[in-house]
Amino acid sequence: MRKRTKLITAILTLLFGFGYFFGSAQSCTLDIGGSGFQQIASLFQLNEEQKATMETLRGELQVSNKSVQDEIQKLFDEHPQSTQEELLQLAEKYKVLKQKMVNSSWEADKRFLETFNPKQYQLYLDLCREAIREPIKIIPVSYKDSISPEE
Repeated sequence: MRKRTKLITAILTLLFGFGYFFGSAQSCTLDIGGSGFQQIASLFQLNEEQKATMETLRGELQVSNKSVQDEIQKLFDEHPQSTQEELLQLAEKYKVLKQKMVNSSWEADKRFLETFNPKQYQLYLDLCREAIREPIKIIPVSYKDSISPEE
């Protein structure tokens, strides 16, 4: 039974993975929940407050994704899988759960981008344009200069 579940998981991942790649992947996300978060900090020259915000959002995203992953495992363990109709129902339920994860990731990226100053956001827009992706629209933050002008 365990091998069958793994096979079904692999097939569904391939099927919906292509859908994600050709559909939702058109959005220009940073994927702060992924492994490249240190490169994000370096590339965008994040200040300490932005780094703290990113860490907080990463933590929230991990908790959210763990919850959805648990739901997916429960679905695979408990959903009937004997007929083609049952497998199609399973696939639809799986698709909804995977979309929850995509939505959570997009929302975390949006909340993080809302901490960007105009120069950081412009760099993000330039990178999105280069990658032919649709940027997440936000209004950049204008930070007050922390260095006081000489008198």
